[in-house]
Amino acid sequence: MISKFKLAILLLRCFAHVAIYGSATRPVIQPKKIVIIQLAKLGDMVCTTPVFQAIKRVYPDTKVTVVGDKINQEVLEGHPAIDSYIVWNKKELSTTFEEIKRGGFDFGCIMSPDFEGLAALLLAHIPLISAPKIEGGISPYETKTYRIIRRFIVNKPHWMGAYAPREYLRLLEPIGIETSDTQKRVFWSRQAEKEASRIISSIPSSYTYLVGMSAGAGNKEKQWDPRNFAAVADYLIKECGAHILIFGGKRDAYESAELLTSIENKQSITDATNISIDTLKAALSKLDVFLSVNTGPLYIAEALDIPTVDLVGPVSPWDQPPQGKIHKVVFPPGRPKPIIFVMDTRNHDTREAERIAQSTRVEDVITAAKQALNEVRKRSPVKKE
Repeated sequence: MISKFKLAILLLRCFAHVAIYGSATRPVIQPKKIVIIQLAKLGDMVCTTPVFQAIKRVYPDTKVTVVGDKINQEVLEGHPAIDSYIVWNKKELSTTFEEIKRGGFDFGCIMSPDFEGLAALLLAHIPLISAPKIEGGISPYETKTYRIIRRFIVNKPHWMGAYAPREYLRLLEPIGIETSDTQKRVFWSRQAEKEASRIISSIPSSYTYLVGMSAGAGNKEKQWDPRNFAAVADYLIKECGAHILIFGGKRDAYESAELLTSIENKQSITDATNISIDTLKAALSKLDVFLSVNTGPLYIAEALDIPTVDLVGPVSPWDQPPQGKIHKVVFPPGRPKPIIFVMDTRNHDTREAERIAQSTRVEDVITAAKQALNEVRKRSPVKKE
């Protein structure tokens, strides 16, 4: 986060730029170079892939550049709708700004309200820029400085609580793209495919279903007790013939270790933690079902058309969780009002969020997992050999 002094300087630079070059609202008939800024987390980037695909369907020769963090660069690696990627460097914003400016883009948009991100587009001398204006609620990301410079670009509504991937697509309307196709897609390398196949081939072939599970949540507000995940795993192993693949990154080390230790049927689990994002995508594609709280890998599984079980906890079930018959949502008892949204992850009682997350019942997760496995049976009723 930059200082108030630097924020003020950046705001003045934006005013000066507009005074010289005018607002970034000039019509662009057929854009040749487009830049998309998505500064949110892994799951949000996967939910942005429909935007890239929509551009290429209408303008197949247009070059698409994405700006985001280093992890999301790995998430998007190999995606055919993306021509280049710029890593957003918080410590060296001026370097990132210059790289965006050198791109020579004629259209740009930012997926979520962010003053620095929008300033980067404005100062890059892009003739047409779109950015979200939150409707139906209040977002802490719509800071005063963001609202000020938003007057110099095209504003498109992002309805609080609406399905975020669909809302992202509205940002393309200024260049004549109107679509509601929210299908997500991810890709991986041949090396990742080999590594994932190696992991799977090491598993005894006696299982009926291959179930992926991640105990980490990324933060305490969505965390479910890893011992509860273990109880679900043991049930699926014993009653459904499942083999469990455990996924998790370095930040999930404690939760992953607790889960691995707590599962009784250790002969039916495989530790797939700390693999690369590239290999994670390939490994998730091999699963029958993936189960976790509302976190990044869940959206990768959705993009791969793998049935999911989403423990939403305090998260809104409407604005981003996987949708469709094969995707199951587990609500806490009594279905409490959600308090965490895509466009508002700050303004809530953190202790209440943790309480809601932990209140999810093991029996409800087991029921949802069995329903997801039933979807697998509908797809392929023949038992695996």
